[in-house]
Amino acid sequence: MVWDNGEPKIGCAYSDRLIELLGPARLPQEPLEQRHKDIAASVQAMYEEVFFALLKYVRRKTGLEALALAGGCAMNSVANGKVYVNTGFKKMYVQCAAGDAGGAIGAAFTVWNQTGKRQRQFVMDHAYWGPDFTADDIAHVLRENDAALKEAACRVEYVNNETGLCLQAAQAIADGKVVGWFQGRMEWGPRALGNRSILADPRRADMKDILNAKIKRRESFRPFAPSVLRESVSEWFETDDDVPFMLQVYQIREAKRALIPAVTHVNGSGRLQTVTGHQNARYYKLISFFQNLTGIPMVLNTSFNENEPIVCTPAEALDCFLRTRMDILVLGNYFLRRNDR
Repeated sequence: MVWDNGEPKIGCAYSDRLIELLGPARLPQEPLEQRHKDIAASVQAMYEEVFFALLKYVRRKTGLEALALAGGCAMNSVANGKVYVNTGFKKMYVQCAAGDAGGAIGAAFTVWNQTGKRQRQFVMDHAYWGPDFTADDIAHVLRENDAALKEAACRVEYVNNETGLCLQAAQAIADGKVVGWFQGRMEWGPRALGNRSILADPRRADMKDILNAKIKRRESFRPFAPSVLRESVSEWFETDDDVPFMLQVYQIREAKRALIPAVTHVNGSGRLQTVTGHQNARYYKLISFFQNLTGIPMVLNTSFNENEPIVCTPAEALDCFLRTRMDILVLGNYFLRRNDR
């Protein structure tokens, strides 16, 4: 691996034997063919076979009904969503940074509890551990970019009432606008969970194409995810579970799929994030207002970025907003709207 202008470039990590077995590697600019789809599906199927066999063994060996997952494989949200059906476990926890860091955190907490004989107290039920920025920080960034905002014909409004802010944003989403939502502390881990998110209307069948055209420019088969009010999960999904970190894929109830085509996978599933007022009060309020307007207790949520890491600072969020065709940006209590042309 070498670094190229801040981006890691990884060389060939396989031998010619793999090419002999599966055929030539696809270059990024080349089209996806059925062969590539078949290989991907087969890799997933074989992973699940091994994964579930291991979990069933652990379930028999321990007799436990609760499971915690961490490490890189715990990011496989499709397999995670099938654990209850295939293994006998009744409850599962997958923490928000469930890459290799997850194992380190679990090990540290185990030692902390065992050596100190402390009772468990802390439960990590949200991911908002990153940097946050004050209203003054945001105002400074807006002042520095005043010329660019004027050139982009953007109106900037400060909304000092949280209810009014969330209602405006919910109405914009219901009207089909693409909204950048930048609030509070950044999420820790790979998922945008309502503080560094781009939000849109899940009811629109064309919203995936709109997002890819305006901002994301990613493969058409890659789905977007719903953030859903926790109390509405059982009504909309076949599995009623806490999924605060968007690391499980569950089947959407068949009668509901046509209502939310923008977040429904081709097989009728969705990679959901459950939202409570305790975990994220402002995001919960926004989704609740959207439900009041539309009858749908969820919004489409994708990460706040174009083709780079998720934005962290107000300056990065504003830069992403200005260089893409995002309609609205909510930076803390500042509401930025492009004038219709």
